[in-house]
Amino acid sequence: MFENLTERLERSFKILKGEGKITEINISETLKDIRRALLDADVSYKVAKEFCDRVKQKAIGQNVLTAVRPQQMMVKIVHDELAEFMGSEHQEINIKGNPAVVLIAGLNGSGKTTFSAKFALNIKSKRGMKVLLAACDAFRPAAIEQLKTLGGQVDVPVFSIEGESDPVKIATAAIAQAKKDGISVVIVDTAGRLAVDQELMDEISAMKQATNPTETLFVVDAMTGQDAVETAKAFNDRLDFDGVVLTKMDGDTRGGAALSIKAVVGKPIKFVSTGEKMEALDIFYPARIADRILGMGDVVSLVEKAQEQFDEKQARELKKKLARDQFTINDFYKQLQQVKKMGNIKDLAGMLPGVGKALKDVDIPDDAFKMTEAIIQSMTPYEKDHPECLNGSRRRRIAAGSGTTLADVNKLIKQFEGSRKMMKMAATGALQQQLKNFRR
Repeated sequence: MFENLTERLERSFKILKGEGKITEINISETLKDIRRALLDADVSYKVAKEFCDRVKQKAIGQNVLTAVRPQQMMVKIVHDELAEFMGSEHQEINIKGNPAVVLIAGLNGSGKTTFSAKFALNIKSKRGMKVLLAACDAFRPAAIEQLKTLGGQVDVPVFSIEGESDPVKIATAAIAQAKKDGISVVIVDTAGRLAVDQELMDEISAMKQATNPTETLFVVDAMTGQDAVETAKAFNDRLDFDGVVLTKMDGDTRGGAALSIKAVVGKPIKFVSTGEKMEALDIFYPARIADRILGMGDVVSLVEKAQEQFDEKQARELKKKLARDQFTINDFYKQLQQVKKMGNIKDLAGMLPGVGKALKDVDIPDDAFKMTEAIIQSMTPYEKDHPECLNGSRRRRIAAGSGTTLADVNKLIKQFEGSRKMMKMAATGALQQQLKNFRR
């Protein structure tokens, strides 16, 4: 996401390169270019102009330190304003209640039902709370079946009433059932329409009044750009929702909706959906998104994703194995699975400063590890635990069994050996440091 905007802003800052200080004259061309970059990113003219005016006001008259070039100072000012425009600080979701009720609203095709399931998984896995999904979309054919399928994938129960077409009755019955079963959070998936109409607004307003939700979230497709902002405004005027969820952010290289919604609607973006997997849901942190837009990466989010998949017991066992030089292909495979759970490899790499730009034209598919997994799965349990036994004939059999070539198998074994060597060096270094600290 934001690939085009990142590239355009980098070009804009280069205009100031070589300048001794920021003045109204030398900043004007930079700001013109930034405004054009924002407009190309599908940000409305009014928002783009207001943004540039604020940057200009802050930039002119800045005391530029001798150690900081005007170009660097401008990047800092733009970064801070981007974060401010998108909401400055992350706004927490309110899921306190008995039960807490979260009402999900939006148009058809925006991703409401998928988000409902992703959000249920997020609450269950990260907060340890019991969740119930309420299937209240009686308008769209197969909507209830879709939610039941997704609920099954995330192991969250789905409440529905067969033959009932009144969403208010379904929602109130779901809340009553949640109270009875001691469930902490009820997520109410509502019906949408192809466009904003009076019938939809009346229905969603009645749902809000009947359920008295602790949180109302508006779900919108980020790829619709300025249309997303206008739809959010129309819903907010009637619903007064608490926050926005941007879906399909992985397919949006412009980012206009993310940059405009808070400025136009006045409501914070709380979540972004970045893929089809049920785990592909991220909390929206304005400052971190500003980092990514300006090509600075997002190491904090990368570390958090790694910590989510980190198994402390498994890590201790792995450390012992490395110390005894017993790291096997089975261990290598387990590490691979943990990396896969973190998300799309290209997105993860893009969180490292400078790497996103380097990978701009590189295609890294979601199934990048598929061949590696096939090769490892074609090995016998003994071969996985004793990689030193992998002679030529065994390697040829593994290649045939995995549908790969001998060269592919050799390459994987070489990668495994390299990983084992590097991990052993890291573990040995850490052990030596601990001994030094102990002696002190």
